[in-house]
Amino acid sequence: MSELLYQLPTRYPGLGLVFLLLIVIEFAWVKLKGHDGYDLKETGTTIAIMAGQVFARGLAAAALAPVYLWAYQNRLLDLDLRSAAALAALFLLSEFSYYWFHRFSHTVRWMWTNHSVHHSSTKLNFTAAGRLGWTNLFSGGWLFLVPLAWLGFPPVAVLGMFSANLAYQFFLHTEMFGRLGPLEWIFNTPAHHRVHHATNEACRDRNFGGVLIVFDRLFGTFAEAPEGEKLSYGLAGVEPSYNPFKIVFAEWIALFRNLFRTRSPGEAWQAVFGRP
Repeated sequence: MSELLYQLPTRYPGLGLVFLLLIVIEFAWVKLKGHDGYDLKETGTTIAIMAGQVFARGLAAAALAPVYLWAYQNRLLDLDLRSAAALAALFLLSEFSYYWFHRFSHTVRWMWTNHSVHHSSTKLNFTAAGRLGWTNLFSGGWLFLVPLAWLGFPPVAVLGMFSANLAYQFFLHTEMFGRLGPLEWIFNTPAHHRVHHATNEACRDRNFGGVLIVFDRLFGTFAEAPEGEKLSYGLAGVEPSYNPFKIVFAEWIALFRNLFRTRSPGEAWQAVFGRP
């Protein structure tokens, strides 16, 4: 699902230019401050991973279009998106779906195999927003949006709202901005998302929201940055790599290696669907 974010600049070139301009500004800010916020080799690896998504997106689009169309053809309701109430409902349900997709991506190993790619960057900057896995079609994240089409929202509207949600999240991947006052209570912000990406013990599996942070507050997954601790990023216990294929497929290889070593159905279930 996250791949949709990087379809947006091709559909809306102005948005791509905004992304690029912000990356340039952030890089200049990092150099001016003497901050270690960029590793150019890591950024190059991210660009290679983004290039691989071109093929992955095409495969996913071809495979999933009939699924979303079938769900919509068998919809429960006929919803009029010219209504402000229907648009608001689509936004909130999309956000709710994203929250659970994101939470399961951290707590179910099968889904983590794809999502771990996004967390493999050791620097949190705007380019890291594009470090996304190639295997969403197989890890099943797209399943969380199908119910919205079945409910009665047109697939194009569902994917459009979800894409807007993900485009917003581009702006969260930075250390350039501090806290944003009262907005922190409702919206996901760079400060909240830094906690999400951090490997510090108090930060793990926290702050799963997309645009909003309210579902984290409601479901007990919200956390502030621990006082007096420097935040570290990357995959805990995993040596950073500059090999895009290793980053994309390492967790899948580890999963199947563990699966083949299991000796009972219970162990097999844990190897595939247990916590990462």
